[in-house]
Amino acid sequence: MLTTNYIPGVPNWLDLGSPDTKASEAFYTGLFGWSFASAGPNAGGYGFFRQGEQTVAALGPLTEEGAHPAWTVYFHTEDADQTSKLVQQAGGAVRFGPFDVFTNGRMAGYTDPTGAQFAVWQPGETSGLDDVTSVGTLCWTELHTSDPAAAKQFYAGLFNWQTQDVPFGDFTYTVVTPTDGGTDASQGGIVGLLPEDKSAGGSYWLPYFEVEDPDAVITRAQELGGAVRAPAVDAPGVGRLAQLADPHGAVFSIIKSVPDEA
Repeated sequence: MLTTNYIPGVPNWLDLGSPDTKASEAFYTGLFGWSFASAGPNAGGYGFFRQGEQTVAALGPLTEEGAHPAWTVYFHTEDADQTSKLVQQAGGAVRFGPFDVFTNGRMAGYTDPTGAQFAVWQPGETSGLDDVTSVGTLCWTELHTSDPAAAKQFYAGLFNWQTQDVPFGDFTYTVVTPTDGGTDASQGGIVGLLPEDKSAGGSYWLPYFEVEDPDAVITRAQELGGAVRAPAVDAPGVGRLAQLADPHGAVFSIIKSVPDEA
């Protein structure tokens, strides 16, 4: 389960790169009931999605040449410069950074050896998102990859993740846990790409948002111009989930999780 007790290797930030930030703001505030606040005149159009007073995600314009609309998952690091060296040594690529974001922290962006893009956040004054796991917030991260074995080796070397392979229907799902997080601190998963994903752009990180009523959220997403990539299904012991795309094609999932046993 994700928490705001950010330790090395856990997701601690999430942002959306959009070709039309005003349109994306309208879609997500309409979908999840979030508000949006600009980070200021010197932030290049970047700003924060908020639920009440809590920052739960962020939004900014596409800045990299050839970039496509997508959510980017950031993982906590204590040293973005050292992480960048490790990425390159392990066969990944540094797309940008490391660089300081005012006094908030230090960040860098990468592509893993299987083609999935991700980033790291080294906290300064901002440790990470203010809220996770509750309704309307990030609750899970999932890597869809063309080579699960290579991905597990890469991220285990980078973040010292622990992994556990779990049979799930007709495929294997790998559950990811930070080394110092304990057995109940699972933060995400690794799964092989579906054939349609291989032809549509390859490996990617997928954020999940907790919702109260997945079917109602799906209907609302379609009304707002989004699309259903995978219809709602009930996963025993997990919850009811679906995969959606916003009007620009950025992919995300929603889930109503099965309550944890007391």
